[in-house]
Amino acid sequence: MTTDTTLTAEQILIAAEDVLRRFGPAKATVVDVARILGVSHSSVYRHFPSKAALREAVTQRWLDQAHHQLAFISTEAGPAVERLHDWLVTLFAAKRKKALDDPELFATYMVLVEENSGIVEAHIDTLVTQIAQIVQDGMEGKEFKLAHILSTARAVFDATSPFHDPAHASSWSEPTVDDRFEALWKLILGGLLAK
Repeated sequence: MTTDTTLTAEQILIAAEDVLRRFGPAKATVVDVARILGVSHSSVYRHFPSKAALREAVTQRWLDQAHHQLAFISTEAGPAVERLHDWLVTLFAAKRKKALDDPELFATYMVLVEENSGIVEAHIDTLVTQIAQIVQDGMEGKEFKLAHILSTARAVFDATSPFHDPAHASSWSEPTVDDRFEALWKLILGGLLAK
């Protein structure tokens, strides 16, 4: 059992995720989170001043889980072509895993994401910036033709949205999805490669 003095924000977020999975966003309460942790709801409020703040933090944590491996790929050494492909494959795999392995929690997060559009915009900006790093490296290494880096990165992100935007999650389990992804990758690469 957790005590008020040892309770951490991370423990609360993990418990909140469990509550959201069980009850959904409409019925989940701070009291439910506190009950799982064996503390009073005021202990939860010491870390998160409101239910909205807690839901926002859960959403942020969920979105941030994709950033770490992607950030590494965007800055590692190696050919930009391989890194960009790895980055896109990793993003798609992470989103698909979340959608297919835990559909109830994924549906819950879609509700939370709608509530926290500012967090989502910042998340997308982070992802586009990571793509831009790879694109810039590709241009500097003469793998990619010169173009406006940020516009190119955003175009790559937007073009691949069927493979990372949750609105398309229902198609991620189709047997041809990987072939469709690779076909799109070849088109994108054709547009990027220096002649």
